[in-house]
Amino acid sequence: MANSDNQTRKYPLNLPDTPFPMRGNLPQREPRWIDEWDRKDLYHVVRRARQGAKKFILHDGPPYANGDIHLGHAVNKILKDIINKSKLLEGYDVPYVPGWDCHGMPIEIQIEKQYGKNIPVLERQSKCRAYAHEQVARQMKDFKRLGVLADWGHPYLTLRHETEAAEIRALAKIMAKGYVYRGLKPVNWCFDCQSALAEAEVEYKDIKSPTLDVAFPLLEEDRAKLEKAFGVAVTKPAAAVIWTTTPWTIPANQALNVHPDLDYALIDTGDRLLILCEKLAAEALKRYGMTGRTLAVTKGRSLELIRFRHPLAQMDKGYDRCSPVYLAEYVDATAGTGIVHSAPAYGVDDFNTCKAYGMKNDEILSPVQNDGTYAASLPLFGGMNIWKAGRKVLDMLRLAGNLLNEDSIVHSYMHCWRHKTPLIFRATSQWFVRMDRSTPDTRGVLQPEGAPEPEPLREIALRGVDATKFYPPWGYNRLHAMIANRPDWCLSRQRTWGVPMPFFVNKATGELHPRTLEIMEEVARKVEKGGIEIWTTAKAEDFMPADEAKLYEKTNNTLDVWFDSGTTHYTVMRGSHKDDLGFPADMYLEGSDQHRGWFHSSLLTASMLDGRPPYNALLTHGFTVDENGEKMSKSKGNVVRPQEISDKFGAEILRLWVASTDYTGELRLGKTILKGVVDSYRRIRNTLRFLLANTSDFDIERDAVPVEQMLDIDRWALARAAQLQRDVIADADRCEFHTMVSRLHSFASDDLGSFYLDILKDRLYTCGAKSLARRSAQTALWHITASYLRLMAPVLTFTAEEAFAVFSPNESGTIFTETHHRLPEIPGADELIARWALIREARAVVQKTVEDLRGTGAVGSSLQANVCISASGDTYKALAGLGDELKFVMVTSRAELRQGAEGSPTTCTAEASRAKKCLRCWHYEEDVGSNAAHPDLCPRCIENLFGAGETRTKA
Repeated sequence: MANSDNQTRKYPLNLPDTPFPMRGNLPQREPRWIDEWDRKDLYHVVRRARQGAKKFILHDGPPYANGDIHLGHAVNKILKDIINKSKLLEGYDVPYVPGWDCHGMPIEIQIEKQYGKNIPVLERQSKCRAYAHEQVARQMKDFKRLGVLADWGHPYLTLRHETEAAEIRALAKIMAKGYVYRGLKPVNWCFDCQSALAEAEVEYKDIKSPTLDVAFPLLEEDRAKLEKAFGVAVTKPAAAVIWTTTPWTIPANQALNVHPDLDYALIDTGDRLLILCEKLAAEALKRYGMTGRTLAVTKGRSLELIRFRHPLAQMDKGYDRCSPVYLAEYVDATAGTGIVHSAPAYGVDDFNTCKAYGMKNDEILSPVQNDGTYAASLPLFGGMNIWKAGRKVLDMLRLAGNLLNEDSIVHSYMHCWRHKTPLIFRATSQWFVRMDRSTPDTRGVLQPEGAPEPEPLREIALRGVDATKFYPPWGYNRLHAMIANRPDWCLSRQRTWGVPMPFFVNKATGELHPRTLEIMEEVARKVEKGGIEIWTTAKAEDFMPADEAKLYEKTNNTLDVWFDSGTTHYTVMRGSHKDDLGFPADMYLEGSDQHRGWFHSSLLTASMLDGRPPYNALLTHGFTVDENGEKMSKSKGNVVRPQEISDKFGAEILRLWVASTDYTGELRLGKTILKGVVDSYRRIRNTLRFLLANTSDFDIERDAVPVEQMLDIDRWALARAAQLQRDVIADADRCEFHTMVSRLHSFASDDLGSFYLDILKDRLYTCGAKSLARRSAQTALWHITASYLRLMAPVLTFTAEEAFAVFSPNESGTIFTETHHRLPEIPGADELIARWALIREARAVVQKTVEDLRGTGAVGSSLQANVCISASGDTYKALAGLGDELKFVMVTSRAELRQGAEGSPTTCTAEASRAKKCLRCWHYEEDVGSNAAHPDLCPRCIENLFGAGETRTKA
């Protein structure tokens, strides 16, 4: 051992050293970096460095302040952080204000679980507010742990008094333009929430429902009309047959719908005549166990306004009413009977059809109450829960002789996303935003008679979709379809923890107070000081004379929570954080469910307020699943928590996984995938360590070698680094992060680790410490490191900061005040890259040959091999251009080149060297020991140690 140490001191190598450790110890060290970033207020350090630069604004879609963050939250915030940091390094000023959605049902439900449903409203609101603050603090800690750079000290919260007030003002502006009306419409209704729900609060899952075929007997007075329609005599009782999966809607039936262009048959079944869609008749009769003979066929339009009796009419006089036939385009012949029973209170299509035929709001029957029970006054079923009443409805229909068939079906049905319970459509009096031109029923409540119509919201919004850039492009079709087909937006909710719709309504007429806009501004000013709670205690006398106040009642509706988040472009971007942000945002980024959520509501509110979207671009990411593609759930035990990944592997691994996964589809994660990400990180880290170690004694100002004096392979490395930098920046601009990471990993692993650095080691370690050959290599390595650290920084934030502090610390103490490195211009870069690509292909052939020789045990390392290469054409020219330095590229002790026949492939033969091994450089050379003073060295090492140093020009 002592002799070895003596030899090392006598014949030293340029062994690298760096304080950058091989092991990251990320779980232990990342929290310390986060604390340090907090201490020096890194966010504002970076903002000050970009003062005056063009802004890039990614407006944060607010997560809901309820529960710990999950993997989907982590994906969302990391993607945003990657984009923001990419823009920082491109030179933009990047304000990023994180936000939280703090009102709404989930928080109210949590308080009800803890304290019961009957606590006073003010106490409930107070507890909701406190709970939301607690949840924000918990989630913020986890988001910061991910390495996300944001204004954590000044987030936006929709519960802040100024934001609540601004939201009321936004509503007032929209009302003043004539978009808001009060109307009776079917809305998604949850019996557990006892409130209307937004489309985004609805999810679908399969349920088993009863199916029933019900006969509606012909009203005797309309027999002649039916005979005229079919052109035959009707001598037997006749009935129209409907098919439905909702028996609970039968008591509210008020019409029958047929398609005007479908063919309907009058079928004699023996004791009576049945009317069925001709296309479905055979299958229907089979269900009923009947046979029949078609007497006549007619188009649906011939049946218009013919009346039939309610099928329960003989069971109770309360159902002794008629159901006229209305024409409806939505009826089809795919299943059932081709005739749809219409309960306008419980179906959007039914409602619209009945309204089109002149049915007034007060004529619509709506016996189902808020809690899912029938009104006590409903004959036969009063007070019953509608789901439980279905059996009795069937029994009554059977007794009436009008139930032709009963069965069941499994189908997709809407559920409350919070309670996971079935929903219904239910017509209630609500406040709506209209999508199209007004009708008498949808005229704006504050729209003066004769006032010009505002441009239809649907038209503005669709124009806005056309003007938006989508990542990925399919997001356009999804959002466009949702806007094109959506119904009017129900704004009102029947809860207490939300921004109020501060209206006073005339008790006699139902009209809004004529000073509604002024009152709304007064309320907003009060809310700015005391929060939404002031509306809870407000009285009409606070806003109008006492004698006038007697005529009005205060409404207690709250705004749909999607209005809260959907107006943050007004309440935050141009409100609480207007000095940092602005309008419009460059980008909104959320999960694919937000096409019907935040993207959607933001587009509609901005279209009404500003006539354009609040964003220039939308980025949509998919949902997280396990590595088998299955949805994560506690019951399956396949949930991956971001907190656990950070604690075990480090948040850096989570960031690398997010960036390396194609976010446009499902994002898969599990143990096997995590292992691959960890291995990828280690390769990048080891490459960085090599770069840092081998530039530790290099000063770019003092030691840099001009490009024209650099070795050929070093110029290639710089040209390749410039190509990488261009490609990675372009990937980031296209938001193709998985491609970006693939390039970065491939460059570290293939271009550097397996090729350039492998070749470079001999020159770095054995040439003179200050020789041109070594300094040329270090010049290339320094520029590559400067570029690579900046390129990887948006993804591997912690590692880039750690490495940058070793490599090139600046006054600000962060890489994020830097911009992308300016690499030296390399003349003939394209030719250089193309030539070295041929050399690399040939090298791969050589490596395969040497590896096969190693497999026989004939050689240990590749330096023990002598190779002979045969090549032709441009490959031969490229290899020949290396001259005697060909062996350094092949990492062999000898390399002979022969010219093969034109067009022949590159081949190689290899054999073990019989020469002696140089103690210092490990090359096998015939003349090792030729210098008696240094019997263990080759002449090249002697020259590098004691002479002027070897000359290299290629590698």
